[in-house]
Amino acid sequence: MIKQRTLKSTVRTTGVGLHGGRKVTMVLRPAPVNAGIVFHRTDLDPVVSLPVDPFSVCDTRMCSGLQQGEAKVGTVEHLMSALAGLGIDNLDVDIDAPELPILDGSASPFVFLLQSAGIEEQNAPKRFLRVLKPVEYHDGDKWVKLEPYDGFRLDFSILFNHPAIDKTATR
Repeated sequence: MIKQRTLKSTVRTTGVGLHGGRKVTMVLRPAPVNAGIVFHRTDLDPVVSLPVDPFSVCDTRMCSGLQQGEAKVGTVEHLMSALAGLGIDNLDVDIDAPELPILDGSASPFVFLLQSAGIEEQNAPKRFLRVLKPVEYHDGDKWVKLEPYDGFRLDFSILFNHPAIDKTATR
């Protein structure tokens, strides 16, 4: 059985938000089994909790953001990548600003923080999403399709008319 994971101890960092330029203190705390990843805006009164959920995703133009009512938290993508890479399922994230600190602009400092706190297996099976039938979603000219597969496989492609991406464009 693959088990759920959280942190062994609390860890904190301070940095600057990329878009707002504001000082941000972020505290990563262990969370109980099946809690998921939850951001807590401690600068708001009352504190607003924003569970990571596909339906909470808001603006994704310049960062990945989550929204619960009027409360938002932005630039979560680097921390979320680190959590996915380390297999962490349950975590409380306290922040005192509307976005996470950018640190060096990658997931690496977040991985360092998480590993510094230690990672602990919890006594509960990890939960997985299993695709049982084809699912397709369209939004204008963008689309995604999921199909059943016995294993794990991802295929991506992008069609974007820009010289940095389009191989047929002249430079």
